[in-house]
Amino acid sequence: MSYQLSVLDKCPVNEGETATDALQRVAGLAQAAERWGYRRFWLAEHHNTSGLASPSPEILIAWVLAQTKHLKVGSGGVMLQHYSPYKVAENFNLLATLAPGRVDLGVGKAPGGLPLSTKALQAAQDPDKQGTFASQLQSLDSFLQHPGHPSQDEPGLRATPLPGRTADKYLLGASTDSAALASSLGWNFCLCRTSER
Repeated sequence: MSYQLSVLDKCPVNEGETATDALQRVAGLAQAAERWGYRRFWLAEHHNTSGLASPSPEILIAWVLAQTKHLKVGSGGVMLQHYSPYKVAENFNLLATLAPGRVDLGVGKAPGGLPLSTKALQAAQDPDKQGTFASQLQSLDSFLQHPGHPSQDEPGLRATPLPGRTADKYLLGASTDSAALASSLGWNFCLCRTSER
């Protein structure tokens, strides 16, 4: 039996380092992972912490894609509750157009930070229009599932550019409900557990 190994990088800023140092290390680690035969390199989303330099995985994904040749690169994950599903689809369609066949979209339900950053990230959202996580994921799937076709929710609306191959889709979760949601949409499921101390 063989395994495919992957990396999840939270972009830690070590004591005595700057965020620039940590981000330079991300590129070096991704290049090393590619040389060593790792399959995937995912970048996490964390907000309002000086210990991690990864509030925007989409930007880091573009950076790592430009520094590697064949490694699959993705988000582990985008915290969908903070964003418009349409904007997430546009971002990942753009990345998939830049690097065909190399982009993974991992989506999570957690806030990726404490209440203060969650409030700031969602300040412009209308809570009555946000919907449930499941409805947000279904909307995102609609924009990604049928490249070139209008969204079922908004006829005439497309998440451009339209890649030849969309990002591979993963739902990150820790429950059977999340696994069932992923299955219902045809998404891959990544079981995420945190250690208890």
